[in-house]
Amino acid sequence: MPEISIRGRRMPESPIRKLAPYADIAKKKGHKVYHLNIGQPDIKSPEIAINAIKNIDLTIIEYGPSAGYESYRKKLAQFYTKQDVKVGFEDIMITTGGSEALLFALGSIMDPGDEVIIPEPFYANYSAFSEESSAKVVPVISTIDNGFTLPTIEEFEKAITPKTKAILICNPNNPTGYLYSESEINQLGELVKKHDLFLIADEVYREFIYDERDLHFSVMNLTGIEQNVIMIDSVSKRYSMCGARIGCMVTKNREVIAAAMKFAQARLCPPTIEQIACEAAIDTPQSYFDEVIVEYKERRDILISELNKIEGVVVKTPKAAFYCIAQLPIDNADIFAQWLLEKYELNGETVMIAPAAGFYSTPGVGLNQVRIAYVLKKEDLISAVRILKEALTVYNSK
Repeated sequence: MPEISIRGRRMPESPIRKLAPYADIAKKKGHKVYHLNIGQPDIKSPEIAINAIKNIDLTIIEYGPSAGYESYRKKLAQFYTKQDVKVGFEDIMITTGGSEALLFALGSIMDPGDEVIIPEPFYANYSAFSEESSAKVVPVISTIDNGFTLPTIEEFEKAITPKTKAILICNPNNPTGYLYSESEINQLGELVKKHDLFLIADEVYREFIYDERDLHFSVMNLTGIEQNVIMIDSVSKRYSMCGARIGCMVTKNREVIAAAMKFAQARLCPPTIEQIACEAAIDTPQSYFDEVIVEYKERRDILISELNKIEGVVVKTPKAAFYCIAQLPIDNADIFAQWLLEKYELNGETVMIAPAAGFYSTPGVGLNQVRIAYVLKKEDLISAVRILKEALTVYNSK
């Protein structure tokens, strides 16, 4: 039979979703599974967005503009301006989720074999997007010992070659929950200016910052390198609308916008109904976000407190987003995560975690680490960590 492509064979599995069949089997056995593996918030989407969908009065759901509806882009530009990110609607391209925004960005700037430097651990799909763009990921490692701070500029410079085209960061970071400081972002800005590189920043978690002393600094606020900077954003987490699949690519570089438009035209247009909901969601009152942040901060604090009670577990308190990386007293988190679903239950309950090795591109790194998403209500987080603690005792006694 004909063979699949080399690219198809190289595409990595999602460390977040690859264990889903085992979770399905556990559920069919009647076990309750606490999902700590995926960043699907249980917070309700804004009522104003839901009502916009309910009140749609269309007789035809037509194709929209390839760059997204201008009314939405203008409203989004106003939203960013209020956050001190000064952009015009012409700097914004609406995409089918932040994933497509990053694919468009990489497709517009990377040639086959070009290199993109990414601090690891990083969002696992960055590897997949780079593979789809025929680009090579070059990692610089951050470690749990120092809370996953930005690797030194010297480490970035060591990784730069004639093939280097871009640096990609996630700020706040998925999977570590680290928030890069203004100083760290400025250092990266100087580096990309020095080497004439692109700086791509995935900023989809910008609202999820938990301590008053910490502030988000956008790459769009860097001066003197406006043509080098691309921002990726999405409504998925901000409004708890992951299924809407609406994101955007933002840049003042007209050539990048023009190139991305060709990709946008090839896929025709982003979804119409979801854009209507997202345009309405921009008017979500601040009280919605205030309540969400209070809730997630409490969840974070409870999760970290409970994890710290488990002997042998190493975890740092994340500053932002709703993830943390925890180092467990095991050899291989992939095997352990599958065992939890296949062979372990405590009073009919078990947990699903995301092995962290899939968030690294360096072989053999992160094998004993997991990413935990604190998107469950507080009592469920306490129950899930209790099960994890008991499971580790049983697993290590085998």
